[in-house]
Amino acid sequence: MVLGHFIHFMTASFSSARDIAAQIRKKDISAVEVARLHLDRIERLNPTLNAIVDWKPELVLAQAQEAEKAVLRGADLGPLHGVPLSIKSSIDVGGHRSEAGTRLRSGYIAAEDAPLVARLRAAGAVILGVTNTPELLMAWETDNLIYGRTNNPWDLTCTAGGSSGGEAAAIAAGLSAGGVGSDGGGSIREPAHFCGICGLKPTPGRIPSTGHFPKSGGPFALLGVVGPMARTVGDLQVLFNAMAGADDGDPCAAPVPVREIHEEEVKAVGIGFFEDDGRTPVTAETRDAVRRSASALEEAGYRVESFLPDGLEEARELWWKLFGTAGGMILGPMFRGHESELSAILREFSSWTSAEPAHSGDSLLATWLGRDDVRERILRQMRKYPVLLCPTAAIPAFRHGEREWNVEGKTVKYLDAWSYCEWFNLLGFPAVVVPIGLSEEGLPIGVQIVGRPWEEELILAIAAALEQARGDWVGPSIQLT
Repeated sequence: MVLGHFIHFMTASFSSARDIAAQIRKKDISAVEVARLHLDRIERLNPTLNAIVDWKPELVLAQAQEAEKAVLRGADLGPLHGVPLSIKSSIDVGGHRSEAGTRLRSGYIAAEDAPLVARLRAAGAVILGVTNTPELLMAWETDNLIYGRTNNPWDLTCTAGGSSGGEAAAIAAGLSAGGVGSDGGGSIREPAHFCGICGLKPTPGRIPSTGHFPKSGGPFALLGVVGPMARTVGDLQVLFNAMAGADDGDPCAAPVPVREIHEEEVKAVGIGFFEDDGRTPVTAETRDAVRRSASALEEAGYRVESFLPDGLEEARELWWKLFGTAGGMILGPMFRGHESELSAILREFSSWTSAEPAHSGDSLLATWLGRDDVRERILRQMRKYPVLLCPTAAIPAFRHGEREWNVEGKTVKYLDAWSYCEWFNLLGFPAVVVPIGLSEEGLPIGVQIVGRPWEEELILAIAAALEQARGDWVGPSIQLT
């Protein structure tokens, strides 16, 4: 192997998905070499991280061999040709255990790919396997009774977040070049923030949730989405392009095509930023990350002004009435008679939801109408600022099992720390997380760029501009092991 080829080989596990695909197309590296490199990292690092919970090396290599044959015969190659991706285990991947972290589905093997997985394969991706989650996704940390907890590659004493924590840890540590998570209350964005990667929560229905468990329906369809996670914003765009499009199994699906967006259009858009919401304080480094991001975009020619929308606290309260109260009513029947099989985290979630009265028809209708009202009011305010820049969470990654933190002299409790994500699930707004800085402890801090429904292309363009202004990002030190 010549020196240049060797360097390509050794760096491929931390290259962007786009660069890996380009190297494979140019025959600088083979799809089989890329697959072996990622499988080697999984073998060495996954026992420490516990990020990927089901992978079959022989299937990965078979996919890579087919990808390499396509290169050699000069076939048309997709934008993700030969790129190794991972998928959250709440999403069906044919032949893999898609258990959503619960003993109630232990041993469940998906018969076929979810539509989004099939679309990634059609774009040329090699599917590595599936990643760890908290039980039934009901936590902002990843731990369950089947596979145990996932550790953060930046600090193994900390969580990688949840519920897409296994996915975030795998991508950050180079076990995977990118992949897919899901998000009903921050479950893509919080792990991306904790692990120093990028994540996109799209508008409900923009990427089909068909094949996800728990199934998208009722209140969950309003809040929950599936979306891409990667180390760069450019990779989010490629993954988004490959997966986007309506599907009959998604109740929110709409035929909204992916469109190109031009720089002059993006720079004409007003960006409103806020460092905190006046209720839940954020760490000093988080404030600094938002402030520096606003300054960087302004210096790049964007119109950025201080702006805090009215109605966010109402949105937070309504989010819990749908995610917590209604979610507990949807999932509760699954638990009856199986209480001894539930994880401590899920029992804790169940205790929170059962502490409040179940919805009546009147209370659920009032919640739904309240959601539509606050959504309209915030959208009207966003006519001047169609894009928002704000924190992703009050804190960086926390130590396993922690439930409250002192921030600026105030106690921030577990459910409140992620309110910066929860609003936008209630409202159905797309949002991107980009890593910007580090905490005093050396943990990543990401900022959130939020847009109006169906405007993923706009916020991705602004996120790419911010990423460029930030400069190179150095990942966790576990890369060196």
